[in-house]
Amino acid sequence: MASYVVTGGGRGVGRAVVERLAGAGHDVAVIEFDAAALGWAATHPAAGRIVPVIGDAADPAVAGRAADAVPAPLAGWVNNAAVFADVWLHEAPPHQVATLIHRNLDPVVVGSAAAVRAFLPRGAGAIVNISSHQAQRVVRGALAYATAKAAIEGLTRALAVDYGPRGIRVNAVALGSIATERSDAHLAGLTPAGAERFAREIRLLQPLGRMGRPEEVADVVAFLLSESASFINGVVLPIDGGRAAQGRDPEEA
Repeated sequence: MASYVVTGGGRGVGRAVVERLAGAGHDVAVIEFDAAALGWAATHPAAGRIVPVIGDAADPAVAGRAADAVPAPLAGWVNNAAVFADVWLHEAPPHQVATLIHRNLDPVVVGSAAAVRAFLPRGAGAIVNISSHQAQRVVRGALAYATAKAAIEGLTRALAVDYGPRGIRVNAVALGSIATERSDAHLAGLTPAGAERFAREIRLLQPLGRMGRPEEVADVVAFLLSESASFINGVVLPIDGGRAAQGRDPEEA
């Protein structure tokens, strides 16, 4: 069995990745800023293999603690931690916009640095970065988030080129709309008519006609971390039900 680190692993996609890896018998250190988000871990069937690390994923000391929290050698690292905050450049001071960008980008840089340092002595390891369809197709108001995700995809390719010769693979997954606690809360606040409009938009945006499930993302992440993906490096793989492949037909409206 292997050891992994997952950032932002308390909820949503991150939790699904943790459960997928731990359920397969691997040890998983989970970096989570909010201790309450990991309340489920203590009673999970794989509790003995899930190691909470409470702190900021952008803090190198926290990343170092996570790398040391599971048995060596470390086999993989998943950079999932993210912050969702809308911002408009004409309203917010530029430094505030830059700060929001860094809040999503810094944890990936810090996590990748910790992972690379852990992987180099053995000449092997895999990093998976969680990106978004917004890196390529932006939603209005999401300037900071989309900019950070685009940078993360560039970082993924650069790391793959820099460290591929050292046996380290780096890939990313670009998520479409995935059903998580966050989307559930959004839907709960809608009127029945609003919920139907939301469902219709998803049907139009994602050719499979539905939102993705966190478990579907976790399966792909686990594959990219595994030896079955040993010749996949520098890839940004959409997990979006076909959203990235589709051009909306204006006549549909």
